[in-house]
Amino acid sequence: MSSGPETGLPEGWEIRHSNSKNLPYYFHPATKDSRWEPPAGTDPDRLKAYMAKYHSSKGITPAYLDNQGGDKIRAAHLLVKHRDSRRPASWREPRITRSKEEAIEAIKVHLEQITAYENDSSDPNGKSLSELATTESDCSSARKGGDLGFFGRGDMQKEFEEAAFRLNKGEVSGIVETASGVHLIQRLE
Repeated sequence: MSSGPETGLPEGWEIRHSNSKNLPYYFHPATKDSRWEPPAGTDPDRLKAYMAKYHSSKGITPAYLDNQGGDKIRAAHLLVKHRDSRRPASWREPRITRSKEEAIEAIKVHLEQITAYENDSSDPNGKSLSELATTESDCSSARKGGDLGFFGRGDMQKEFEEAAFRLNKGEVSGIVETASGVHLIQRLE
């Protein structure tokens, strides 16, 4: 249970840990509001720093990341939805109105930042996919730096799956379009 200015959460909000999902979540004791996504008014930079310091796995693989089948891969992604996505809403925006073209332009900017980071991690313009996903992804996996855990063939949308399985460990895809929106995918394992 964590609250206060260090977390970057608005007044009254706390970070708690779900035993059933082995994930952090956000809770407001006065209102009994509970959610997976950070509440409005959160300072994303402070929250990201706090989560990295206190809620990272530090070498311990949580249950949701454990590859028990062996024929699965683990990947992270950054999703930018558009108004024609199958569900044009996210934790960041309750109603997404950007066009598909605007979503593609946004993802291109993110890809440039990731490329800059991979070429030189000290580049001030560069950011890792995980860093960007935490604040920019329209998927709820943003709270885990975009990490989707392990999945096998048939678990994801066809276009996403094909792109993810083609990647080598550590590699980031180009732009991948699915019914959910436009993605950048990084194979983790």
